[in-house]
Amino acid sequence: MREAFRGDQRVDPDTLLARLDAVRRFLDAADGHLPDSQLVPAHTLVERAGTRLALSRDHTVVALAGATGSGKSSLFNALARLELSPVGVRRPTTGVTHACVWGQQEGAVRLLDWVGVLPRHRFVRESALDGDDESALHGLVLLDLPDFDSVQRSHRMEVDRLLGLVDQVIWVVDPQKYADRVIHTGYLREFHRHRDVTLVVLNQADRLPPAELPRVLADLRRLLDADGLDGVPLLATTAIDPAGIGDLRAALERTVAERQAALRRLAGDVDTVVSELDDLVGSARPAGGPDDATVDGLTRALAGAAGVPAVTDAVQRAYRHRAVASTGWPLVRGWRRLRPDPLRRLHLPGPGGETADPAESLVAATSVPDPTAAQRSALGLAIRAVADRAAAELPADWPAAVTTAARSRLGDLPDELDRAVAGTDLGMGHRPVWWRVVGALQWLVTLAALVGLGWLVLGYALRALGLPKLDNPAVGEVPLPTVLLLGGLLAGLLISALTRPVVRWAARRARRRAERRLTAAVATVGDEYVLTPVRVVLASYAEARDALKDAARR
Repeated sequence: MREAFRGDQRVDPDTLLARLDAVRRFLDAADGHLPDSQLVPAHTLVERAGTRLALSRDHTVVALAGATGSGKSSLFNALARLELSPVGVRRPTTGVTHACVWGQQEGAVRLLDWVGVLPRHRFVRESALDGDDESALHGLVLLDLPDFDSVQRSHRMEVDRLLGLVDQVIWVVDPQKYADRVIHTGYLREFHRHRDVTLVVLNQADRLPPAELPRVLADLRRLLDADGLDGVPLLATTAIDPAGIGDLRAALERTVAERQAALRRLAGDVDTVVSELDDLVGSARPAGGPDDATVDGLTRALAGAAGVPAVTDAVQRAYRHRAVASTGWPLVRGWRRLRPDPLRRLHLPGPGGETADPAESLVAATSVPDPTAAQRSALGLAIRAVADRAAAELPADWPAAVTTAARSRLGDLPDELDRAVAGTDLGMGHRPVWWRVVGALQWLVTLAALVGLGWLVLGYALRALGLPKLDNPAVGEVPLPTVLLLGGLLAGLLISALTRPVVRWAARRARRRAERRLTAAVATVGDEYVLTPVRVVLASYAEARDALKDAARR
């Protein structure tokens, strides 16, 4: 159980470092996707843990915290066996943090600089002073904090800051105010995940009649259990008698000897952060993106916004225009060529694949009509559908990140869609072979009609000049020149009539081909500008979820 009281369990430094690295990986994955305010505790933990582990691991920072009149300064002086911290009845009694270091100061100085204790408020307790053996406490850095119920806000802020930095906290209460709501709801209850580095002492126990002490301790234990601090050591102390702090001193000696307080404190901090982040991650395992139906809806919306229907309609009309110009009667083809090519109107490849202006090949820009309000609305709804579908199983805050990612490149879509349309091969860059065959046949019958016409004109001219008339061969009863003229004209009309349905069928086929290619092009744009950002967020979520799972206690 993550919140179980560790007691004598040791925290493996390598395991703790791995958990902190997992929190760091979570932040790398979640930064930019979740609100910064929700990630502040995790960032603070990573920074604070890195600093604390880089400093002395041979020292244990223990803080005495309590309310005004609880006697924590007297307890501080009794443990140090020196008058270091001022004692009084004025409110507040302790206004600044005092520190006492047992043993050599090397390493402790950097720790005290980090926690922010001024040099003039630091003291050193050597091992042999006045005959007292303090070697068992070597490595202890004991802090006397300001009163957390001080009327001065700066004092309370200082307490809150230091409580987030120290390795272990000793809460000092007195018989008169041990049940005060402020300490229980504002502090002790918040330390339920740091039970293994929390100790509570009922100070000034000498003020209670011997028969009352067990009852008060039992009531205080009940309150601590209600605060989630079951299993936390509870001691009775009195600062006026050296024997009255024996149990507390022994507890401090065990803490110093174990060198585990800093690791346990950081492990508890990881527990707290992981618990707070659980709701942001959950255990969902969403798919890698929206389903095919949603993607198809997006592609259709992109095609509408890109003007694909207008382009495919132009392709169909352009095919018919060019086919008639190539297979129609040569005598009227020139009139057909005077009509503008539908694709050239849109600044798309014209006959032979060339654009209307060579400069347009450098910067793809078409004259496809701008999307209508309905098409823009359909595109917005399609993008929203993609985000909603992709984030359907994600916990709170992540759906908003997915929606933001899906819309993150919305402003670039119009230009990219235009480039995609302009860069798509519409299949109109070459003339089909059958056009050439029919065109040649048309020229052949036209030539026959012209020959027949010339032959007849020559005959009329000879008769008009009184010259001998030509002896024209005949096909049956009809002269050959007449057959050539009328046959060529009728054949040309017949060929045009026969090829017209073929042209319409081929134009529809060209339209479908262009539609497939344009749809594939806009789908590529949609994948890059809408789906890929969504997949990035989903991948970040998966990384964050797995990292937080690794950060949880194993």
